[in-house]
Amino acid sequence: MQRYFVPEENWYPESVTISGDDVHHINRVVRLREGDKIICSHPAGHAARCTITFVESDNVHVTIEEWLESSVELPLEVTIAQGLPKGDKLDLIVQKGTELGANAFIPFQAARSVVKWDDKKLQKKVERLEKIAKEASEQSHRNLIPLVETKTSLSELIEVSKQYDIKIFAYEEEAKTESYQSFSTILQGMEVGQKLLVLIGPEGGISGEEAEQLKASGFHPVRLGPRILRTETAALYTLASISYHFEELRWNECQQ
Repeated sequence: MQRYFVPEENWYPESVTISGDDVHHINRVVRLREGDKIICSHPAGHAARCTITFVESDNVHVTIEEWLESSVELPLEVTIAQGLPKGDKLDLIVQKGTELGANAFIPFQAARSVVKWDDKKLQKKVERLEKIAKEASEQSHRNLIPLVETKTSLSELIEVSKQYDIKIFAYEEEAKTESYQSFSTILQGMEVGQKLLVLIGPEGGISGEEAEQLKASGFHPVRLGPRILRTETAALYTLASISYHFEELRWNECQQ
């Protein structure tokens, strides 16, 4: 069943009005008609099964049939702070990270980022990433669309990090030591509902100066396994690990 995220102002007590690009998708791509069922998601994280009642060129009107109680959101609120990578890697990180349950993404300019975002590019880039996140949320039946924030410097990111319960950064040098701190150790000390900020460096990783700055700001350096991961792999590794630890592993324990 197709899922669409609808702005709050388009919700009414018993109906919803869909507008914008989603109208084209309904009319021209999946070709839905009156009587067809869809799921509409509210920005607050609620979702309802709806029936299409009237289709126009600019709007699709639906009736709310049933509110859905199930949620597929991660038990932790996880934000991925990603040092700007080359090419279209950030698109992949946002798309797959959304599917894996990330709550937000913060692209930032790291010391070793080859890519540079100026003010002219910033808004256009963010709008593209927001669209990718929305489409990935619909595909994976998320209840929420991850935020894509615009903090572009490490200092801005450190200021924002004060809002989080736990802050970690993947550090290549940590993987080379014998007395390293593993990601699993951090997860074992966390509780459902806490906010976790995961910082991933670009190609080349986090510089030594950045690492010291992050440690001084309360970030924990962690090892993401014994192998050195590509920047586009690291964020997905963390999200998959969180899902296994808080969803699959605990679910299995409850069944025993």
